[in-house]
Amino acid sequence: MSYATLADILEQLPEADLIGLTDDLGIGEVNQGAVDRAIADADSMIDSYIQARYPAPLSPVPSSIRRIAVDLAVYDLHSRRGSLEIPEPRKDRHKAALRFLEQLAEGKLTLGVAASAPAESIAEIVSSSERGF
Repeated sequence: MSYATLADILEQLPEADLIGLTDDLGIGEVNQGAVDRAIADADSMIDSYIQARYPAPLSPVPSSIRRIAVDLAVYDLHSRRGSLEIPEPRKDRHKAALRFLEQLAEGKLTLGVAASAPAESIAEIVSSSERGF
């Protein structure tokens, strides 16, 4: 399950812009494969930050994670067009997304979902009566 969808991206980015960022063949359509790769890369990055504190992948997806996934994916789509300058607001959103993920990983922020138990607190307790010979 992905943290974002094409529809989520289209809420932030006009379809004409998305076509410009993904249409490698010049056919005037969104390249779904490019969008899917950008979303998968965003999902992977998010999971790498949160997996120490939360079970990854998250389900259901918190709205903050959906927003971060969209920001990361849109930035990735912009960066695949090396000839285009990435707009400053996109750069700012990307930096903010990474800061948010870093703070999640450090435990400075929470998602409001059940966190994973820290590894050191997980232990098995075994008891038995003394052996009699």
